[in-house]
Amino acid sequence: MADLKEQHVCIKFSYLLGKTAAETVTMLREAFKEEALSQARFYEWFSRFKCGDMSLEDQSQSGGPSTSRTDENIKKICDVIMFDHR
Repeated sequence: MADLKEQHVCIKFSYLLGKTAAETVTMLREAFKEEALSQARFYEWFSRFKCGDMSLEDQSQSGGPSTSRTDENIKKICDVIMFDHR
């Protein structure tokens, strides 16, 4: 699969050249074929650049941290389950 950051860079480049969102999505689909971003994700990125956010990093998501699944936490849960099977 094509690197998503590659596509983000292409969208930013096209935006900086003054291309429209429609022109850019057409070029991206031609270049990346079935690996191109979905239309919703594409317009989300184009809109971010249009609003002045030139960062290429994904915005953090709400919810729990992705690091909550650790060996230590798994062991603690297994210990609780083994202590009381009910």
